[in-house]
Formats: sequence, C-alpha cells, structure tokens
Amino acid sequence: MDDLKYWLGFSKISSIGSVQLRRLLDYFGSIEHCWHCATGDLLEIEGVSLRAVEKFQGEKKKIESLEKIEEEILKKDIQVITWKDENYPVYLRQIYDPPMVLFIKGDLNRCNPEKNLAIVGSRKASHYIKEILRKIIRDLKGTDITVVSGMAVGVDSCAHQSAIESSLSTVAVLGSGFDKIYPAQNKDLFKKIADTNGAVISEYYPDIQPRPFLFPRRNRIISGLSQGTLVAEAGLNSGALITASLCLDQGRELMCIPGNVTNPNTEGIHKLIKEGAAVVTKAEDILNYLNWGDISLNKNTNRNNNLKLLDNERKIYEILDLEPRSFDDLINQSKLSADELMSALTSMELNGIITQKPGQNFVKNINN
Repeated sequence: MDDLKYWLGFSKISSIGSVQLRRLLDYFGSIEHCWHCATGDLLEIEGVSLRAVEKFQGEKKKIESLEKIEEEILKKDIQVITWKDENYPVYLRQIYDPPMVLFIKGDLNRCNPEKNLAIVGSRKASHYIKEILRKIIRDLKGTDITVVSGMAVGVDSCAHQSAIESSLSTVAVLGSGFDKIYPAQNKDLFKKIADTNGAVISEYYPDIQPRPFLFPRRNRIISGLSQGTLVAEAGLNSGALITASLCLDQGRELMCIPGNVTNPNTEGIHKLIKEGAAVVTKAEDILNYLNWGDISLNKNTNRNNNLKLLDNERKIYEILDLEPRSFDDLINQSKLSADELMSALTSMELNGIITQKPGQNFVKNINN
C-alpha cells in the first residue's frame, strides 16, 4: 500500500481523532494530502480548532521518518487495515467513530464477521458467573460464532479461554499497543488467540502504553464489531456498562446474564435488565435474540445427571451450588465426619467435579 506510511503517521498523532480524520479525508480526498495539508486549510474544516492544528503540526515534527515507522511495523509482522481498505470490518464501519487504522496480530479471516458476539463483564468475576459463561460458550461449540472481548482479567479472559477450549474463533481488542500487553498475565492468552484461534486487534500504534482513558475508547470497538453484546456480571461503576451503553448507541442487541441479587457486583446487570436488556440463561437465548436461526446447537447430555459418585460424594454434590459453601457448613448439612467429608471433597476436586476456593470454601462445577 503506497500510502500506508501516512496512515501509520496519523496513528501516532493524538491531536486528530477518528472523527476529525474522516472529515479531513472528505475534504482533501487522500490520506497523503491530509498529511501534507497547510494550516490554513485545516482551519477550514468543521471541528478542527487552532489548538488542535498547532498540536498536530508539533506532533508531526517529532516523527523523524514515515518510512522508518512503516518499516518498523513490517518487521514486527503486524497486519494493518485502514478505513479505506475493502476488508475493513463491515459492522465496525457503521459506528459513529470507527478507528481509522487497525493493527492486527493473527488472522481476522478465521472469524465470521456476520456472527460476532461481544462478551464483557467484571474483572472481579465470581466463580458462579465463570461457570455459567463457560457452559453457554461450550454449548456454542461447533458453530461459526466468534467471541469478541477485551482480554482483561475476569469475564473477558474467561470468555476468550472458553472460546479456545470450544474451538470457537475469538477476537481480543486491546486498550494499548502490542508492545505492552495488558494485563501482563495474559501474554500467553494473547499468543494463543493470535496463533490459532482468531486475532488480537488494536487501534493504537504498538508503542502506546496502556492508560485508563484508552480502555473506554476500545470498548466501542468491542461492541462495534459485534451484532450483540452479552454482559456477564457488572457493578454499577463497571466499565462493562460503558460497553453496554455503546452497544445501544450503535443499534445492536444488548443481553445480560442475571446474577445473585445479594452480590453487589450484579447491580449493574439488574439495572440494565430493568431498563430493557434481554435476559440470557442459555445459549439458545443468544441465537433467538440475534436472529441466528440458521445455527443449530449440538446438545450434549449433562454429565451432572450421570456422574458416578459414591454415596458421600452424592450427598455433598446435592448440597453444593455455584456459590461457595464452607467446610463447616458442609459438615452440618451432610452429617459426615470431618475425615469422611475431607476424603470425599478431595476425590471430587481431583475429578474436576468441584473447586476449592480460598478459606476452605467449595463450589460445584458445571460439566457437560
């Protein structure tokens, strides 16, 4: 692409946002002319202030060579899609302020752009919501649905990982450049997605560091790529509510997984439901709300009904649910001795039937 260097140049400019750059393109006709335009011409464009022009000219001077930054991108094996490219994501193009440049690791062609499902939620996700989310995503196995999220800890990571385990494509949208993966603990997840299961994308030049104000901006891309957004656990101040609002502004379907009403981390969810968000309790609900009637789900018999449990294990299993239960509580309800209970819990944990949480608390796993 002969003009790629100019697009990359603008990706390093903070004074000209995506909306303003589109106005420049409409006015000047090409990205090259936008880069070389005179100050007086810039001031003729609606929404471009003198302060922005002065900052733009100052930022341009700091870029030593456009050819050098283009060479840097090519060396890092990063694909670049610009607003003018035919393969720019069609649903993302429809939002108010689509990114003018997308940096990509992996392959967006692995994903079906007509079947993108955004999943967002709390970074402090409960065991309950993770188990419900894993089950919903497992039930989508064998479909061509792509899971889109933000690769944060909590719900985002659970959504990506569950998609990988179910052989679904997944797209992670970063709030930073590729040189600084955030959070650092998700570097392996980044590599898995880029290498085999889909793509990691960012609108930010690779050297851009993660900053708090960048993450709300990236949320418009998560919802913008998708036909619908599923919110899985969110407090009243959660960033997931920003994505939910953007989803509605973009005219897309907003869905929520209801949670425990005593958990403050679900207050945002129930607020959205009261305001009209669709309620999702199973994978079929998503297909119905998004009119994906051409997709059929492979129903597997729930293993919970056919678990081979010893008597003591069966007794414990019937007491447990998806909220943590303490060791003392299990003793009181099961009437087992401490040794009997510990033996049964150890066996069940080794077999993946339950999970031990901090403080000798135990929860049931949902298995298919």
